[in-house]
Amino acid sequence: MLYHLLYPLHVDLSYFRVFKYTSFRVFMAILTALFIGLVFGRPIIRFLKKKQGQANNVREDVPDSHLAKSGTPTMGGILILITMTVSFLLWARLDLYITWIALLTAVGFALIGLIDDLSKIRKKGGLSALGKLSLQVGFSFLIGFLFMYLGFDTSLVVPFFKNLVIPLGLLFVPFVALVLVASSNAVNLTDGLDGLAIGPIIVSSITYLLFAYLAGNVNFSEYLQIPYIQGASELCILCGALFGSALSFLWYNTYPAQVFMGDIGSLSLGGTLGVIAIMVKQELLLILVGGVFVLEASSVIIQVLSFRLTGKRVFRMAPIHHHFELKGWAEPKVIVRFWIISIILAILSLATLKLR
Repeated sequence: MLYHLLYPLHVDLSYFRVFKYTSFRVFMAILTALFIGLVFGRPIIRFLKKKQGQANNVREDVPDSHLAKSGTPTMGGILILITMTVSFLLWARLDLYITWIALLTAVGFALIGLIDDLSKIRKKGGLSALGKLSLQVGFSFLIGFLFMYLGFDTSLVVPFFKNLVIPLGLLFVPFVALVLVASSNAVNLTDGLDGLAIGPIIVSSITYLLFAYLAGNVNFSEYLQIPYIQGASELCILCGALFGSALSFLWYNTYPAQVFMGDIGSLSLGGTLGVIAIMVKQELLLILVGGVFVLEASSVIIQVLSFRLTGKRVFRMAPIHHHFELKGWAEPKVIVRFWIISIILAILSLATLKLR
């Protein structure tokens, strides 16, 4: 918004030219989201606590040590969504369709999470697994069709190869649904310890900020032999806003958490990461960048399949962060070590840019 209001003034006042530069708007988006989150975080938490009272927002399938967290308000993801959206709208260009698709994805998945969270708070058990999945799949197909309608490139770029591009055609729509549903649910499963999910989100947002910047620059994309995506540099603003809002949320979500993000946060964050990965044509690298999320989701799948097929459990409890808790790791140790793994995976993913 500010780009459209202030940049035209550079004709008479040259210092308004700064609004043209992506780097300036990225830093301002980070600072704006961080400032709003830190200022309004405590009032929002007080509001959520007042509305939820002493409701038990702790999942049932967790170690007994988590029972002490009963009464901690959930739905803190609304803080992330508000700060990210406001900052993004302030500093991004609003004349590009990818701007609005990204925002629509974040808000759409947040609404699905909101419905689930409100149902849990009202002691109705939340949405059924099938009901939640149906909403996610239906909305993701809508996003996929929207991409095709707007003429987005429907090919799949395979990392590590110079010219390996797979034309998906109509299969692009279910592929988009697969990426968005998988990423949103993976983040949702990871959100089980204080600050565990938001740490890798911070790392992933920085990583995809770099991917978006490179994909939106003709010279860098040509040098690195990655697809050039017109307007992709505006996704840097979204990644910056996401980074700033996630940092501000971590201030309140760090151990011991004052608020949980809830499904409104985890589903929205996962969907946002997924749609950014699609837009910069680095969908497959999301498996590496979000490796912690993949690990968490895989541990649940393995646990369920093993128990149904053999009657035995591979892990003491799934998702896998609970397995390490039951092995005697203190919660902060599990959290920080998973953050370290996320940073390592992000570095490896960036290193793949030269493996072509």
